Amino acid sequence: MKISLDWLKEYVDVGLPLPQLVDRLTMIGLVAEHWEELEKDIVLDVETYANRPDTLGHLGIAREIAAMLERSMKEQHWPLTELTVKTSELVDVQILDEELCPRYCGIIVKGVGVAPSPDWLGRKIEAMGLKPINNVVDITNYVLFATAQPIHAFDLAKIAGPRIVIRRAKKGESLRTLEGKDAALSPEMLVIADEKRPVAIAGVIGGEESAVSVSTQDVFIESAYFDPVSVRKTGKALGLQTDACYRFERGADISFAPKAALMAASLLTQFGGKVTKDVVDAYPRPRKNKEIILRSRRVADLLGVDVGEEFIEKILALLGFTLKPNQKGTWQVQVPFWRVDIEREADLVEEIARFYGYDKIPIVVPPLEVLEPVPSNKEKIRKLCQQLFHRGFDEVINQSFADPEQEPVFGSGKTPVEIRNPISSKASRLRTTLLGGLLENTAWNRNRGIEGVHIFEVGNIYYWMDSGVCEEQCLGLSTTGPLDAPHWKKKALETDIFHLKGACEALMETLRYEPFSFEEKEHPYFEEGFSLALVYKGEIIGHLGQVRKKILDHYSVEGPLYAAEIGIQVLFGKQPKPFEFTPLPKFPCVSRDLSFLVDRIVPYQEIKRAIEKIPVPHLETFDLIDDYAGESIPGDKKSLSLRFIYRNPKATLQAEEVDKSEAKIIKHLQSAFQVQLRERGGQN
Repeated sequence: MKISLDWLKEYVDVGLPLPQLVDRLTMIGLVAEHWEELEKDIVLDVETYANRPDTLGHLGIAREIAAMLERSMKEQHWPLTELTVKTSELVDVQILDEELCPRYCGIIVKGVGVAPSPDWLGRKIEAMGLKPINNVVDITNYVLFATAQPIHAFDLAKIAGPRIVIRRAKKGESLRTLEGKDAALSPEMLVIADEKRPVAIAGVIGGEESAVSVSTQDVFIESAYFDPVSVRKTGKALGLQTDACYRFERGADISFAPKAALMAASLLTQFGGKVTKDVVDAYPRPRKNKEIILRSRRVADLLGVDVGEEFIEKILALLGFTLKPNQKGTWQVQVPFWRVDIEREADLVEEIARFYGYDKIPIVVPPLEVLEPVPSNKEKIRKLCQQLFHRGFDEVINQSFADPEQEPVFGSGKTPVEIRNPISSKASRLRTTLLGGLLENTAWNRNRGIEGVHIFEVGNIYYWMDSGVCEEQCLGLSTTGPLDAPHWKKKALETDIFHLKGACEALMETLRYEPFSFEEKEHPYFEEGFSLALVYKGEIIGHLGQVRKKILDHYSVEGPLYAAEIGIQVLFGKQPKPFEFTPLPKFPCVSRDLSFLVDRIVPYQEIKRAIEKIPVPHLETFDLIDDYAGESIPGDKKSLSLRFIYRNPKATLQAEEVDKSEAKIIKHLQSAFQVQLRERGGQN
């Protein structure tokens, strides 16, 4: 962006030698590596931020310099020679697409004498790298380079109606541009039209037929805000890139449009023109300034240095922000419309850093309190699905409707929700369980020759409660048949309840809902003796087991089939175990196997819970490695083998230390379950 030093001085007292000014601008992010002398002026080539359209004009650069030097901006006066007739009486403005044109302003200058520009205006236009055309066109360019607000001048006599309509182009319409090229328009493009035809492409370029010429007497000045995305798409589609398009597609100052129109009108009165009374300002839905909460503590956290509350308030006020104190060290900051780049608190901190000075910020990494982000339910479900994919399950998605003849076979005890206007009599209720859909999927696949069907679904179930209809998100699992594809070398392993139980354990561990347990509990879906409840923090959050034969027969599915239904909505409402980092161990472990006989009726879960309650020194983990009942074992007994891993994180364990810990475990098991030790296991 070319910036004239003389032009800047019309807005702010610079008062710095050129080298010092360039250095100071660089420190706030406005790099001016090149400049040239033009008569008695110096023109800087300033590299601005891509998201700072306000710095594409002298006014925006002057605001930055004023804040940098802590000086006030000079007041601008734009006197008008007005007529008694109102603008709205001479031209009708209508916005038909408020989304693409939220604001449109206009004013008329009558009796303008189109002529070559005066010297002062010609010099400014040349400083921007353009060739002066005439006083009217040059005034529009002057306002653009002065304020970054593009405006356009129409010959009012060439506007039919006279009416200005902001609308989308009609199919088949075209426009000859000021560059003399014919542009084919499409309905996605916004145009400025009169009663008969388009006269300009909104935010991009004007039309040749309505252009100002030497015979022009009355001028209609347009100053508007156009949607940045629409302007960019239109410019790209037509292969046009203008100074106006360059600014509109980055975001203009929606509050400045009427001021820019008055500024242009005031300048045109210097050439004998007179201005109509009042700007036509079509602004159907006025916007409010963005407001952002700023915390001094957050400023210090991000910058690594305490800049002081006084400096924060001073520099933001100089930049045009309005600060309203909320509580100590906190402000509610109102963002001016010209700062379209400010979206969040970190953006305000960046402004403070620019003017505080990056060179003053220490090059150290400040101690920050790092908190583990709380995963959303959506993220938890994604992890859940990934884990099931790895375990050979495929995801299915079923409808929430259920057949009233099939739902009762489950005997869930839930009161179903009936649909008033069902699409079918076989889909007149909402499902109370996911298992029905999974069984239908299994039957469909079995009928097509697929033996191993391992599927899951995440979906909602519905039922009546005293408070009304309850909608609960659940996870359904179903597994039956071989786990692997047929192979000539070995027989495929068949699924069983342990495969399903292992999948549930993996899910709970992946989401860190530990410790959890399985308890034997009857359920209407599952066979007696093959029904477990999944318990977390004392609450049952799901059931799993072997599906009853009568249910399988109803769906024409040959068993055995194992299924689970887990209330993940209830589970996600609970607090998982926090993430803990454990460094790699420095010292070796000691592994001991322990085998013993115990009554068959004693479940392993009870033994596991009992061992977990014993304060055993250096016991790192233990697992069940063998469960045997058969020959050489009494009929009322079973043999369990457990492997215990011991480790001292600070030193190498001695055998005597492990012997003491093992004796403590054996003594407790003998007391609690009357276990009988078998031969001693291995020792490492």
